[in-house]
Amino acid sequence: MARPRQFDEERVIGAAMDTFWRHGYEGTSTRDLCDSTGLGPSSLYNTFGGKRQLYLRALERYHDTATAGQLEILAGPGTARQRLRALMVHAVDTDLAAGGTDPHGCFAINAAIEAAALDPDVKKVVRRTFDRVEDAIRTVVAQGQDAGEFRADTDARTLARQVQSAYYGLRVLGRVQDRRALLSTVRATLDALARPATAAP
Repeated sequence: MARPRQFDEERVIGAAMDTFWRHGYEGTSTRDLCDSTGLGPSSLYNTFGGKRQLYLRALERYHDTATAGQLEILAGPGTARQRLRALMVHAVDTDLAAGGTDPHGCFAINAAIEAAALDPDVKKVVRRTFDRVEDAIRTVVAQGQDAGEFRADTDARTLARQVQSAYYGLRVLGRVQDRRALLSTVRATLDALARPATAAP
């Protein structure tokens, strides 16, 4: 009969995610993971297979939680423009609130920059996260086109990728720019989607 695990696996993955998020993959040691999760090295390796496997589990957790929050905003109330703005402003305010000496940014973006080019499994998880957000943005853009809010001379997928590029750019720039500058980028991004006669001031 197998012995029951003496720890909460979901809590451990959450603690590991926070550690990787703060320090990056290369900057996180096995000792860091043991300290944050409360597991000994043998328990960590026996349960998760090592640092890389735990990193992949952390990315999966981010996909399931943070990405779900982004989709919830996009599916919320308001016009298409209001929902896209809500997504971007939420990211700006979240990143600025986490700023100072310990900015987190977006875990998926951090992984894309640091590890995705070198590890196909990391790339696969990050790409799945990005694709999921892109699909949700495309749905909102198409709704905006149908409602006459957004230009119809460009397909919704192309416009969605423009919005997504701006969104992820904001998540990086939030580490160095102030809120006013970031919100001006939000406005410019949304105005570029609007029909000329309906661009918001």
